Amino acid sequence: MVLTLALIVTILLNVWTVINSFFLPSLERSKPIIHKPLVSFLIPLRNEEAQIEGLIESLKKVTYEEVEFLLLDDHSDDRTAELLKKYINSDSRFSILKGKPLPSDWNGKVHACHQLSLKAEGEYFLFLDADARVAPAIIERSLLTLWKYDASMLSGFPNYPSSSFLSHMLVPLQHMVVWLHLPLMMANYTTKPAFTAACGIFIFIKKEAYEAIGGHESVRSSLVEDVHIAREVKKHGYKMVLCNITDSVISYMYDSSKETWEGFKKNIFTGLGRSSFLAFSLMIFYFFLFLFPVILAAYGAVAGQWLFLLPFLLNVSFKMYIDVRTKHPLWLSWLLPVSIICLISIIAASMMVSLKGKSYQWKGRSYD
Repeated sequence: MVLTLALIVTILLNVWTVINSFFLPSLERSKPIIHKPLVSFLIPLRNEEAQIEGLIESLKKVTYEEVEFLLLDDHSDDRTAELLKKYINSDSRFSILKGKPLPSDWNGKVHACHQLSLKAEGEYFLFLDADARVAPAIIERSLLTLWKYDASMLSGFPNYPSSSFLSHMLVPLQHMVVWLHLPLMMANYTTKPAFTAACGIFIFIKKEAYEAIGGHESVRSSLVEDVHIAREVKKHGYKMVLCNITDSVISYMYDSSKETWEGFKKNIFTGLGRSSFLAFSLMIFYFFLFLFPVILAAYGAVAGQWLFLLPFLLNVSFKMYIDVRTKHPLWLSWLLPVSIICLISIIAASMMVSLKGKSYQWKGRSYD
């Protein structure tokens, strides 16, 4: 009975994932654009000295001509400002801004993005993190995709070439969580705010829609401003499209396992609406969906009943399908149980910070 139930659930998991993926479009192929609106790249930086060279090299290869690059140094205490000047050199498309003091009721990154938006002159804004690298034709492809879907905002989760064990285990799971939990047909073909996901690493938005929602000021204190901006876009009647951008955008999101842990701890419980009920429910759900099949597989291996391995193998096939589509290493699929243990642990740790009334720490700043 238990085996039959596990098989049914894992089979349905695979079927749902494949069907759901049909509603996650890739960016349109690049082709000549006659009308070329000005596009503003808006990039906040705080202590990003390790990312500057790769970021600027990537931006300089952008083929779209009507573009400006605005980079804001948000009170960095490393060599960020110095290296920006060095690698930008004399390229007139680039402007470096110095961040203003952070008001008490603002999130640091949100405030930096707000300042950038006030200086931008483009008809379209591309909010990009410093750890992102983009394909040369990213603007042509993004504009063509927005226009095809008659949307005002586009976002997506990039490919993540990880450099540490914990980042390998956790960061690519962002794709899995979206493909598993979000009905992508509802997300991409309706303006219902409840069906929304976005990634702050890459947000491409029409200025008209951005200003109509009140810009980043409307989500000034949010730790998950990307999702909240997407919801505001939909609440105001604009269409937002979530795409598979992994062939055009990569992100070196965290440099170490410690940074990965602190980054996820800051965001994950807040992303769940700080709901202990939802957090506990997810931990139990992930245990039975992804860890219980490991117990069945261990029993099957010991007892010589190989059919008990099938639910685990079906979970591997589920994760492998996502990893193939998002260009991540296939060996990650076999370590899905390890990833889930890490995910459950970070949900619990993030929840405890909030329940104890403590602050989240990130890049020298505290967030309640």
